Amino acid sequence: MNKHAKIYIAGHRGLAGSALVRTLIAQGYTNLVLRSHAELDLMNSDATLEFFKQENPEYIFLAAAKVGGILANNTYPAEFIYQNLMIEANVIHAAWKTGVTRLLFLGSSCIYPKFSPQPIKETMLLTSALEPTNRPYAVAKIAGIELCSSYNRQYGTRFLAAMLTNLYGHGDHYDLNNSHVIPALLRKFHEAKISNAMEVVVWGTGNPVREFIHSDDMANACIFLMNLGNSQFDALLGHTEVDTDYFEPPLINVGSGEGISIKNLVELIANIVGFKGDIIFDTTKPDGTPHKVMDVSRIHHLGWHARTSLEDGLRSVYTDIACSWESTSNS
Repeated sequence: MNKHAKIYIAGHRGLAGSALVRTLIAQGYTNLVLRSHAELDLMNSDATLEFFKQENPEYIFLAAAKVGGILANNTYPAEFIYQNLMIEANVIHAAWKTGVTRLLFLGSSCIYPKFSPQPIKETMLLTSALEPTNRPYAVAKIAGIELCSSYNRQYGTRFLAAMLTNLYGHGDHYDLNNSHVIPALLRKFHEAKISNAMEVVVWGTGNPVREFIHSDDMANACIFLMNLGNSQFDALLGHTEVDTDYFEPPLINVGSGEGISIKNLVELIANIVGFKGDIIFDTTKPDGTPHKVMDVSRIHHLGWHARTSLEDGLRSVYTDIACSWESTSNS
């Protein structure tokens, strides 16, 4: 991408989108196109297409999405599938209509089957059943991959899907009911420390293994992918042979490639926060997928690796957010 190329980041206020904006600016990109939800409703197809016609961006990072943790996915399944389907369909269609050079669609590791062999390769897509607690969101993201594939096959577009592992980082949401596991745990343990609570209750057994990546590392990976040479980028766009049922999706995993059990994650966060009480695992609550670590060998072979260790990343995030929480409580 030329440093002056017009780049649209859809969802620039979210965790992934804000990291992309921050990293693009740090790398010297000067022509970023940003719109808040109030300024542009991406679920409105006419408004989305008109925006693309007016702005005519060259590159798209499609990070706009409705996201949340297990509780949010269980509580609002209709919103998760409807809103995500509408956003990705409208943006991808408008990108084709206006001749966008490249598009990177950001998805999630939850697209893969619940009991995928570990680590999860891109070829595991659609091989068996999904985790029920986030199936609506996963199906919407799988549809986004298929949209990229279909437009590439029919119209010769260059739309790639990057499936991200669990993100954390600066600009996350810390609502205890709707956030993902790391921000929820950071807030829960911080509040327990401040209130001198004797214990903290955590959902599930603590046995599931998860993979995490700092949002700044994720942003670096996405920009790295967008800057690949044509031959390398096109090699990631997959291939479909209808006659033989062969399907290779335009898909690449983005993650750290390292797993940690929820129990060990909880203990690490408690230590970073400084909580000294007991930790209780509520085994009546769902665990979700038992083991989920992605195979990131494809992006490693291209030359990209995550740089931020989980402990260093968590300490950095907590230092920032704790100051914010303390100043809010004192005001």
